[in-house]
Amino acid sequence: MKMVSFLFLISFSFISWSTPTKDIFVNEVKLTKDKVKALENLYQTKLVSGHFWYDSFSGLWGLKDGPAIGQVLSGLTLGGTLQPDASKGGTGVFINKREIHPMEKVFLKRLFGFVKNGRYWLNAQGFGGFEGGPAAFNLRAMMSGGVGKHWLKRTPGGSLGGDGNCSYYNHPNGSSVMVGNC
Repeated sequence: MKMVSFLFLISFSFISWSTPTKDIFVNEVKLTKDKVKALENLYQTKLVSGHFWYDSFSGLWGLKDGPAIGQVLSGLTLGGTLQPDASKGGTGVFINKREIHPMEKVFLKRLFGFVKNGRYWLNAQGFGGFEGGPAAFNLRAMMSGGVGKHWLKRTPGGSLGGDGNCSYYNHPNGSSVMVGNC
């Protein structure tokens, strides 16, 4: 009987030792086991160990030093404060105080045609603008490609629009360019 108990204790200890501990850091702060369990229940998935950043205003998240790779609910209390260098940016473009990763800048440049260095805000619905200013663009709408024959895209550097016959660009300083049968 003692041998069986001893073997049970050894096998139980082995299982305990071999069960991986989840070390999940968000904005440089380790999440508690309860927080990990709550997130796994909320999203019906298993989380993996690692270092991540999370923007609670937009809900965007990514691997530490990397670009945004997903969006979850905004407003979650996760980890510490998002740091400007969370994505190791070097781009001169800040969104919600985080300097974006070069891959994000390339993505935005393809989407808008250009990206003006500066400080922007972006909410969970995709609306954004210059820090402290009103909404100037809708990233979600830009990504969907617009609706119908008429289109208007507001960007940090001006507005682009058209109706199939005429295309135009209006610069924030008031100057504009029209091309086609306007």
